Amino acid sequence: MPTKNFETAQKIVAETCPKRRLQVDSIRLFAGIIQRKSYHRGDIILAEGSVCHAMMYIEKGLVRQYYFKHDKEMTEHIACELGVVICIDSYFNQRPSLLIVEALEDTVIWEIPHDAIEQLASEVHEISYLYRRFIENSLILSQVKADMLRFESAKDRYMKLMHHSPEIIRRAPLTYIASYLQMTLETLSRVRASIAATE
Repeated sequence: MPTKNFETAQKIVAETCPKRRLQVDSIRLFAGIIQRKSYHRGDIILAEGSVCHAMMYIEKGLVRQYYFKHDKEMTEHIACELGVVICIDSYFNQRPSLLIVEALEDTVIWEIPHDAIEQLASEVHEISYLYRRFIENSLILSQVKADMLRFESAKDRYMKLMHHSPEIIRRAPLTYIASYLQMTLETLSRVRASIAATE
């Protein structure tokens, strides 16, 4: 097994399970299934209509998930280093995805294949725990975003993203940030101007 796989597996496990230390043997098993992939800026990592066969841990770069609604691009999610990207419906049901995953920068991801981790999780308790943590973290992130869009003002949405994900604010195009926060580019510009005026 390449040393890089094991080192990356250790990092993923530490980020995903900060309150529990997994045994080295379990980490080694996990390291044996992850696969490194590199993409250039603008590459489509997952095309609409393709099946999401893996969770994607971002080692380096910036990634966007989006879909089309009335011929308009709608940004579902933006993630950078240490983030995990999953097209949940396609991943769990192994059916074509409505979401598209695109590299916004030169990007390195580690794929965690669906079939391989399902098999390991059925055999090894610690891998089952790790797998559950991936899913829990993804669901929590989805719930936080849903609550943000339902209950918070445009300014509060932007400030929350600025607080929790400053790298996305710094690196992602404003058009995508506006779409992700479900506001127009004009509204985003007004929000940014009002925040700058108070600093």
